[in-house]
Amino acid sequence: MLKGEDMRYLIKEKIFTFADRFRIEDGNGYPQYEVVGKILSLENKLNIYDMSGRELIYVEEKIFRFLPEYMIYREGNLIGKIKKELTLFRPKINIESFYGYFTIEGDVFHHNFNILKNGKAIAWINKKWISLSDTYSIDIVDEEDQPFILSIVIVLDQIFHDGNKNNG
Repeated sequence: MLKGEDMRYLIKEKIFTFADRFRIEDGNGYPQYEVVGKILSLENKLNIYDMSGRELIYVEEKIFRFLPEYMIYREGNLIGKIKKELTLFRPKINIESFYGYFTIEGDVFHHNFNILKNGKAIAWINKKWISLSDTYSIDIVDEEDQPFILSIVIVLDQIFHDGNKNNG
């Protein structure tokens, strides 16, 4: 699904966590972003920086919620909200943002899913076996805000995989 103008990122297994520091690489293995997460006593916080150390995205989990809810900020301004909805069978995530309305299509539990913006696929996330570890390949349409879409992927992993206290 990668077209010539799309950007590919790689994230290695076990680094999708708010309690860590890791780099997101491009498809050639060059660092593009640094992610720094903190788990505090009641909430999770995450920052995405460019490689010169400039903060691009700040993510904060809202505390005292029945279901997980995360706010995404740029330069102090709220640009997105991700909230898990209560459903009986399939997980439902509500993603509202300054950039449009996003939905998820595919198997979030196994990291094989697409992110759709206003009904059109703009990112493809796939778990792959590369060099003795699991690697997540994330392809994002070039016109999209890359750090914002990467923050959505990290939050989705937090909601579905990291055993967060709010996941039930």
